[in-house]
Amino acid sequence: MSSSFEKHQKRRLVSSYVSVVISIALVLFLLGLLGMLVLNAKKVSDHFKEQVVVTIYLKDTTKDIERKQLEKSLAMADYVKSTEYVSKEKAAEFMKAETGEDFMDFVGYNPLQNSIDVHLKADFVTSEHLEKISAEALNKKFVDEVTYDNDLVNLMNDNVKKISFWVLVISGLFTLIAVLLINSSLRLAVYSKRFTIKTMQMVGATKRFIRRPFVWKSVRLGVIGAVLALIGMAIVLYYINKTFPELELLANPILMVFLFVLIFALGIVITWISTHFATQRFLNLKTDELYY
Repeated sequence: MSSSFEKHQKRRLVSSYVSVVISIALVLFLLGLLGMLVLNAKKVSDHFKEQVVVTIYLKDTTKDIERKQLEKSLAMADYVKSTEYVSKEKAAEFMKAETGEDFMDFVGYNPLQNSIDVHLKADFVTSEHLEKISAEALNKKFVDEVTYDNDLVNLMNDNVKKISFWVLVISGLFTLIAVLLINSSLRLAVYSKRFTIKTMQMVGATKRFIRRPFVWKSVRLGVIGAVLALIGMAIVLYYINKTFPELELLANPILMVFLFVLIFALGIVITWISTHFATQRFLNLKTDELYY
C-alpha cells in the first residue's frame, strides 16, 4: 500500500515539474520572440521604407552622357541606396507583361519615357527629403518629371511611430505577465511541499538550509525551460531568415547572442527569485495556517 502511495506521489511530483518546465519554456519563448521583434523593428521598417521608389522621367532629347552623369551623381549621393535605368522599351515590355496586351498596337508608337528608378536609404524616406531630392532633379534641363507616392510615405512613417510605441508597451506588459506566470507555477510546486518545509523547520533546520534545495531545484527547472525556449527561438529565427533573407536578421549576430543570453538569464533569475519568496512565505506560516 505504501509503495503504491509513494509511486502516486512521485508521479504527481514529476507531473508538477513537467508543467513548471513547460510554463517557463512557453513564457520565455514568447518573450524571446517579442525581443526579436523589438530588436529588429527598425530593420523591418527600414526594409519597407527602402521599397519606396522615386522615378525620374527623362525627356526624349536627353543625351546618353547626360543620363549617365545623372546616374553617377545619384549613385554617389549619401541618400541613395540603389538606382536602375529603365528604358522606354523595357517599360513597354513590363506593361505588356502586366496587362497581357501590347498597347503600342493601338497607339502606333511607344509614348513612354526613359526613366531612372531611385531607391533611397530608409532615413531619407520622408516628405521633406523627397521634396528636396525632387527639386534637385528637376533643376536638370533634361529631366521632365519626378514622381513618388507621398501619401504612402506619410502613412508609413506615421504607422512606424505608432507600432514602435505599442511594441514597447506590449513588451513591458508581457514581461510583467511572464514573471507572474512563472511565479505562479513555482508557488504551486512549492505549495505541494509545504508540510515537508514545516516538518524540517520543526526539527531545527534553518530557513536557509530548507530554502536551498527548493531554490536549486527551481533553478534547474528554469535552465531546462530556458534551453527549450532558446531551441524554439533558434528554429523560428532560422525559418524567418530563410524565408525573408532581405531582412538580414543575422547581420548582427552579437545582438542575437545578447538576446539569447538574456532569455537564458531570465529563466534563472525569475525562478530563483520566485522560489525564494514562495518558500519564505511558507516558512513564515504557522502550522494551523498550512491547511488553508
